[in-house]
Amino acid sequence: MAAGTLTRRSFGALSFATGAAAMAGPAMAQDRLSVAAGNYPLAYFAERIAGDLADVLFPVPADVDPSFWRPGIADISAFQAADLIVLNGAGFADWTARTSLPRSRIVNASAAFEDAFIATETVTHSHGDGGEHSHTGTASYVWLDFGQAAMQAATIAAALIRRAPAAEAQISENLAALIADLTALDAEAQAIGAAAEGLTFITSHPRYQYFGRAHDLTLRALDWDAREEPSEAQWQALEALVGESGATVFVWEAAPSDTALQRMEDLGLSNAVFAPMANRPTNGDFLQGMQDGLSALAEAVRIASSS
Repeated sequence: MAAGTLTRRSFGALSFATGAAAMAGPAMAQDRLSVAAGNYPLAYFAERIAGDLADVLFPVPADVDPSFWRPGIADISAFQAADLIVLNGAGFADWTARTSLPRSRIVNASAAFEDAFIATETVTHSHGDGGEHSHTGTASYVWLDFGQAAMQAATIAAALIRRAPAAEAQISENLAALIADLTALDAEAQAIGAAAEGLTFITSHPRYQYFGRAHDLTLRALDWDAREEPSEAQWQALEALVGESGATVFVWEAAPSDTALQRMEDLGLSNAVFAPMANRPTNGDFLQGMQDGLSALAEAVRIASSS
C-alpha cells in the first residue's frame, strides 16, 4: 500500500461515518452517560467528543501497559455497568476476549478498517514482573496512523449519538475539533516521512508499524522493556543490527537513562522519545504527547540527515 493511501482514505471516510451516525435510531435518554475505554487514546477521544455528556472510565494504573493489563473484579464490574464499552480491536487487551462483557454495548473502534490490520509474527516473552505474554500476531497500536485514529474517533461519536441523539450537534462539533487536531498531527508526520526518505529507524519495541506504513518509513524493531536498562547482550545485538541495516535513528517508547542516550550516540544513532501514549501520561494529554513525540522525531531525522 502506498504511503499515505490509508490515511487519505481514513480522513475521506469520516463525513460518511458521521452522517451514518446522525441517521442512527434513538436510544433511551439519560442525563449523563458512562463510557469505559480499553486504552488511553480511546479514553481521550471519548472525553473530547462527549464533553459534559459522559463520564469516561479508564482504570488502568499509570505504571501498567494497557495491552497486558489484568483487571480486577471491581474493574470488570465497572466495565460491565458502562453504557458504552469502547475497545480498540486488533487483539489489543486480550482480557476483553476472555471476559463476559455486554455485546450490545461494545464499540469496536477499529471495525471500519479491519481489512487494513498489519499481521505480525507471534512472539511470547516477558517484561519485568508482568508475567509472560504474547504479541497476538496483529499489530494493535492502530491509532499511530492518525487517519485510523480519526476513524476511531468517528466511530465513538456515532455510538454516542445513538445513545444520546438530542446531543448530536454538540457531539459532532466536538468530533470536528478533534479531527482537526488529528489532521494537524498527520500533516506533521507526513512532513517527517518526507524528510526521512532513505533513512532506517530502529524502534525499542514493535509498536510503530502503523505509523511507519502511513509515512513510508523503514523500521526495524527490537523488544526492549522501556522500564529496564538494556543489558550488554541487548547492546551487542543492537550494534549488529545497526551494522546490518545502516540505521541512523533510534526511537524510544519512553525516556531512557542519560547513559543509554550517550551509548546510542556512540553507535551513530540520533535519539527520539516518541511515546505511543497507550496509557495516560503523568503530565499533559494525548495531543501534547503526540506533538512532543513528533517534534523529537523531526529533530532526530534532521540530525541523522545532516550527519
